[in-house]
Amino acid sequence: MCLGLPMQILECHGLVARCGGRGGERTIDLALVGEHPPGTWLLCFIDAAREVIDAATADRVNAALDGLEAAMTGVVDLDAHFADLVGRTPQLPPHLRGLAP
Repeated sequence: MCLGLPMQILECHGLVARCGGRGGERTIDLALVGEHPPGTWLLCFIDAAREVIDAATADRVNAALDGLEAAMTGVVDLDAHFADLVGRTPQLPPHLRGLAP
């Protein structure tokens, strides 16, 4: 399984950026998203940015990753990590809704 990590651009030089996020700083390939200014949030997979995201999305992804880490250590109450999902019925993305039985 490959997990996307939110990373924020610290410096950008063409299609390569120095970014900070979970686990420190990394060099990120921007070939799929293009050049962006410092401060831009990216969702990155294996040192490559797949999409540009906003700060709120970065916060939600980081909360979910914190929840995953908590679950792996035996924490049972994970609602605080998935606040955007609490109290609502799970739904498939629009492109998959017609496929459900």
